[in-house]
Amino acid sequence: MASIYDLKPGFQALLRPACGALARAGVTANQVTVAAMLLSALGGAAILWQPEAHWPLLALPAILFVRMALNAVDGMLAREHNMESRLGAILNELGDVAADAMLYLPLAAVPGIAPWLVAGLVMAGILVEMTGVVGVQIGATRRYDGPVGKSDRAFVFGLAAFLLGIGVGAGVWVDILLGLALALSFLTVVNRARKALAEAERDKA
Repeated sequence: MASIYDLKPGFQALLRPACGALARAGVTANQVTVAAMLLSALGGAAILWQPEAHWPLLALPAILFVRMALNAVDGMLAREHNMESRLGAILNELGDVAADAMLYLPLAAVPGIAPWLVAGLVMAGILVEMTGVVGVQIGATRRYDGPVGKSDRAFVFGLAAFLLGIGVGAGVWVDILLGLALALSFLTVVNRARKALAEAERDKA
């Protein structure tokens, strides 16, 4: 199923010159991963600090874009500049989940957003990413299948925050947007599990 993740190769191509400059400057992949986590923590803290203000909500899409760039760069640094490590693999997977939680959960404090939908989508996101990682454990590759992966969750939360930030009143549209993403997240879990099992069986044969 289609996912925003499919656009990643083109995005990485745009970032490759900057990635090379960072490598020459001595910046490591793990440092970039940690920077993405800290950025998410700051964004979430701003929303918690002023949940009724518009500026933290408007900042969230920008933070997500920068974080997406950092996530692409840390992977390129690791693969293309000989920085792969076991610690990096752990930081990459846990860092994404932790960053999501730190940035998205504070949205539950924003008036008009149903806290259970925010919490549910964050927890569903953890299940989605865990399913992707489990693919490796059963002999398949790390699965990134859609329809709602990390990039798609970022789009949903970013869109909701942007619309609320520019003054669109919270209403049933927020529930529909988050509820649809939540339902599609469970479909993503099934899809990733099914694809991982099929891949493992095919390789075994």
